[in-house]
Parts: sequence; structure tokens; C-alpha cells
Amino acid sequence: MTEILIKNGIVFDPLNNIRGEVMDIAVKDGKIVDPSEIDLSKAIVIDAKNKVVMAGGIDIHSHIAGPKVNIGRLMRPEDHYLTNKPHALPYRRAETGLTVPNVFRIGYGYARLGYTFVVEPATPPIKTRHTHHELNSIPIIDKAAYVLVDSNWITLDLIAKNDRDLLATYFAWLLYTTKTYALKLVDPGSDFAWVYKGRGIDIDEQIPFYNLTPRDIIKSIAEASQLLNIPHKVHIHCNRLGYPGNYITTLKTMNLSSSITKLSPSYILHVTHVQFTGYKGDSWATLESGGEDIARELNRNPDVTLDLGQVIPGRPATTMTADAPFEFVLYHLTRWKWYSTDTEVDSAAGIVPYRYRKKSYVNTIQWVIGLEIALLANDPWRVFITTDHPNAGTFLDYPKIFSWLVSRKAREDIMKEMNQRALKRSALPSIDKEYTLYDIAVMTRAAPAKLLGLEKVKGHLGIGADADIAIYDINPFEVDISKNYEAVIKAFSRAWLVIKSGEIVVKDYEVVNTVYGKTYYVKPEIPEDLEKELVKILEPKFKEYYTISLENFVIKEHEIKKPAEMMIRTALRR
Repeated sequence: MTEILIKNGIVFDPLNNIRGEVMDIAVKDGKIVDPSEIDLSKAIVIDAKNKVVMAGGIDIHSHIAGPKVNIGRLMRPEDHYLTNKPHALPYRRAETGLTVPNVFRIGYGYARLGYTFVVEPATPPIKTRHTHHELNSIPIIDKAAYVLVDSNWITLDLIAKNDRDLLATYFAWLLYTTKTYALKLVDPGSDFAWVYKGRGIDIDEQIPFYNLTPRDIIKSIAEASQLLNIPHKVHIHCNRLGYPGNYITTLKTMNLSSSITKLSPSYILHVTHVQFTGYKGDSWATLESGGEDIARELNRNPDVTLDLGQVIPGRPATTMTADAPFEFVLYHLTRWKWYSTDTEVDSAAGIVPYRYRKKSYVNTIQWVIGLEIALLANDPWRVFITTDHPNAGTFLDYPKIFSWLVSRKAREDIMKEMNQRALKRSALPSIDKEYTLYDIAVMTRAAPAKLLGLEKVKGHLGIGADADIAIYDINPFEVDISKNYEAVIKAFSRAWLVIKSGEIVVKDYEVVNTVYGKTYYVKPEIPEDLEKELVKILEPKFKEYYTISLENFVIKEHEIKKPAEMMIRTALRR
């Protein structure tokens, strides 16, 4: 493979405690090596003088594949006006779409940002074959997916049976069968309630027909994930998302970590797109930010992580989620388009187009929440930058979020355009804190790799890491990013050069090479006696619940374009 020597770059590599040092990075056989191993007579030499060098970015939560994404594309014909970019073979395929881009634009768009690993955060088990078809088609980036489990009828049956080992065995089987990476909970238990009662439920409300609450579901699944020892334990979309006053539910969910026995060093709970679940007030008219309270709990509780779901004002969005009850409510607020489905016994989904407006009182409060939490958090290693693409904005707007975090001036300038009444009920205008480029590297590279248990090969530029590298045309020794935040937006919107698995894929800001990344999934070990016991349960359940056979449900390794299987040693024992 190609040998590459990157010379004189300004390197930010938090996993190796490198804070803007000028140094060389060498690449050989798709890995980062010591520069002494490079044959300079054969190597491509890249002069990165006065440019920032980071590992490829990692997005832990972005809706990029699966049936709901495809429906989102069909619902938004206006999304494709003026966004079509014809193919330029052999370098890239045709691109189209803004809030719900086609598969090619997703891969190329992330690559141009300098991102090289992205996780699809919600796939219904029975629909995951569709999800993998799309993941296979997305160029350049590595991928993974989280499988939905919280309203799955088999999950509820096993939780009600109170057999923790068998529940964990089912999840081990499900993760490997669907070739997914982690367990996802969306408004736990609410899809079942939605089917039978037409509404969602709060964390301590009873689920119809089961002697269970969402609290019971979260605790049971979190305990099972500890037994499985999977790298990323549980990814939780809290109950009552999108409702005034829901910050209380979020705090209760975060507090659950103290009741779960920790069996491995990784974090116990991850709360996703927390902006959507950080609302104070008892109505939209009295809405306030719960950001300070959530940040306070995050700082107190070392076993919880979260991502922002940061709103991008002035931009269109397409909300899509397995939280069908919330989308039903949002449709009645917007009165435009709505799609809803229930996926057999796995989960539900809803899709509603939306636009966040700068002068809107509610939208300004939403914009404030994510930034307050990020800026008031003491530990950037437990805060992740997302827009819950495409729910609060597109991933293409990440550079704007970077600018708001590194520059108070950037925040002040946009606040002039926002709803002033909402800002007066917020702590954001009084926050002076500014992050550094090192912190941005933590939140977008090092910390996501650590959260996913991939820090040995991803998220850093040390010897032995995968050669996923982004170079940005900005010199932090000369540019004051606090004052000149426009330079941050410009530089991080288009990486100068990107290397994926040792191959140059972006050069001079443009895609020049189409490669295909791996799809990561876990294979937790299952003791033979537990596996036999599970099969006895699954066979009749599939005949009772599903429209397909147990055999056809299983996704084979050959169906994944570039499978990256992670064997997991579990604590499962009978």
C-alpha cells in the first residue's frame, strides 16, 4: 500500500497528550508507523506546515441508513433542489439531498469534514438488513449501528420473567445476528404503550399488560449490557422527549447509573441528544433551559456520558426517530407532513420535516440548551458533539458548533439574531468559557473512540492506529480562534486533506478517491447451555410474533461489504 509522510503538521492528539506540537506523522500499510519506517524514495510527502493535523473524526450518533432514512428522502423532494452534484467518475458518485442526503453525499460529506467513522443510532432488528444495504453503499467512512431493544416484545417478555442471564443472552444473540454494535433505547417502553394507548409514557408509568415501568426496562438492559461487557453499553433516548418539563425525566434517567453494578471500566449510561430532553417549564409558553441542572448532574456523576443534539438555527431539518408518540405530537404542532409506522414487534418510527427559526422563542431555548450543557460540563471527555442528524440540523453544520464552543464572540454574534426574551431566561449569555482545538479533538476524536472501545485503533495518531487522518488549513499559532471564529468555520467545513485507511481520499478540499470503509459489530460469547435455552424460547416466539422465520432473520457475514467483527468475552454463566 501507499507510504505517506506528513511533515511539519500542528498535531492535536489527546489520546497521546499531544497539544498542538509540530511533528511528522508516517503512514504505511494503512497504519500509522514511526517515520523511520518510511522509504522516502517511494513515499508521498505532504507538507502540512501551518496546518492542523487530527485523527479522523468520529460521530457516535447520526441517522444515515435504514428504512426511516429512506422514507425521509421520499418525503423531502424539496430537499434536493439546488443540491444535486453530478458524478465525477472515477473519483465520486452523484450526490443529492440536504437534510436527508443520498448515501454518496453522506460518505463524501463526512469525508470532506475530516470524519472517518459514523454510527447509525437506531435500527429495528427486523429492518436491519435494509440498514446494512445502505451502510454498504456509503463510501469512505467506517460504520456501525445500534439495535433497538427497549419496546421489543421478546425483550419485555424476558424482563418480566426476571431472568437477567437469559435476557443478556438474547441481547448477545441479537447483536451478533443483526451485526450491530450496541443496545439502543428510545423512549423506553413507549412504543408498546403507543400501540395500545396511543401515547407515550414517563419513566415511572406502567406499561400496558406488563408489570413494568421504563425505569425497570432501563435498569434491566443496563445490567444485561454489563454482563455482556460490550464496549458501548446502552445508548438512551429518554422518555418524554420533546415535552416541557422533561429535564426531570432526564435527571432521573442519569441517576439510574448509581443503582447498576459496574462490571467493566467503561461508562454505564449514555444519554443521547440531550437538548431534546432538557426542557424546563410546564408549557411551551413557559419553556426554559434545564441545561444548568443537567450539566450539574453530569459533573456529579462520572458514569454517565451524553451528546448534544445541537440545534442549528435558520436551517431546515427532518426529524426522524423511533419515538413515534413524539412525532405524532410534533405533526400536530407543524401541520405539514407526517410519516408513522410500527415495525412488527421491534419498534416504531415517525418522521416530520421541521425548520428551526432564529426568532422563535422555543427554538432559541432549544439552541441554548445544548451549548449550556457543553460549556458548563467539567469533563469534555464525556460530552459529544452531535446534531442528531438530521433532527436538530445536518452533520454538515458541525463547524458552526465548533465555533460556538471555541468563541464567545461567535455566540454573541448569533445571539443578536435570536429571540431576546428567550435569551433572558438562559444562562448562556453569561458564560465566558471557550474551548480549545485540543478540546474539539477530544470531543470529536479521542472521546468517541474511547466511548466505543476503539481507542487502540481509532481516534488518535499514535503508532499502530488506523491511518485515518484529517488536515485542516488553519494555523492556531497565528489565528486567534476566539476572535476569528469565521476561520474555524471555514477550515473545518472543508478539510484540506483526508487519509482513510492509508489512502488519500480528499485532496485540496475535494474528494479524489472513493474507497469503502468497514462495518463494525460485536460478537459476545454465549455459553452453550444458555444458547440452547434461548433457542427453545426464540423458535416459538418467532412463530408467534414475526412474519419471517428465525432462520431468515439472521444476517450473514457475507451480507456485510467489509465486516469488522469484535469478539467480546462476557460474564455470562449459568
